Amino acid sequence: MVNVQYRKEYSPALGRDMEYKVYGDRGKPMLVFPTSLGRFYQYEDSGMIDELAEWIDAGKLQVWACDTLDEETFFSPHWNIQDRIGRHEQYDAYIVQELIPGILRESKQNNGGDEQKILISGCSMGAYYSANFFFRHPQFFDTLLALSGVYSVNHFFGGYRDGAVYYNSPLDYLPGLTDDWRLEQYRRSRIVICCGQGEWEDEMREETARLGEVLYNKVIPARLDFWGYDVNHDWHWWRKQIRYYMQDLL
Repeated sequence: MVNVQYRKEYSPALGRDMEYKVYGDRGKPMLVFPTSLGRFYQYEDSGMIDELAEWIDAGKLQVWACDTLDEETFFSPHWNIQDRIGRHEQYDAYIVQELIPGILRESKQNNGGDEQKILISGCSMGAYYSANFFFRHPQFFDTLLALSGVYSVNHFFGGYRDGAVYYNSPLDYLPGLTDDWRLEQYRRSRIVICCGQGEWEDEMREETARLGEVLYNKVIPARLDFWGYDVNHDWHWWRKQIRYYMQDLL
């Protein structure tokens, strides 16, 4: 029986309370993001925690499922682009300056003082979040598992790339990246990027392939998998994929 903790904490970066759930009490720390407009409980409700239960129960994995602010950022119907991306930068500060330090601190305490980096993951929009945080802040992570994601901001902002928009679009900022330290962090990490080739996966398949080309050109080892033409953009397949890949990653 998986140990589950619900938490609600005030975020100075966002000026509001943020909710999340923690599954398990020790093991490899894993941070997961919901799909578009999803909530922190979606990962559990969609059966993903059930697929990971054997590793959580065995003390090999501890999962943090966080909230996003999609309705104020990427999917806001009312705010202009600068306000939306500005709010996302505040969300970035919440994740990087508040949530992640707490994860690392608690993980160290729960694992006998052993310091571990984070496995970051998500499906669909959650895959975008996980990849963008992984590439922007590699000091915190050693593993990326992204399922059926997009890796540019084309879907949200069209061709607009000014300011912070550019630095939240991996397919734009990665090709020109020359920072040796960052590149070395990526090369030392495990990167798995996967999508299906069935219904509602066309955009994800195209951007997954483009990201694979960028990583190849940067000499960054990564596993890119394209599952079959019957594999749709759906939780049914993401449950199969998370179980398949976690057997190797753990």
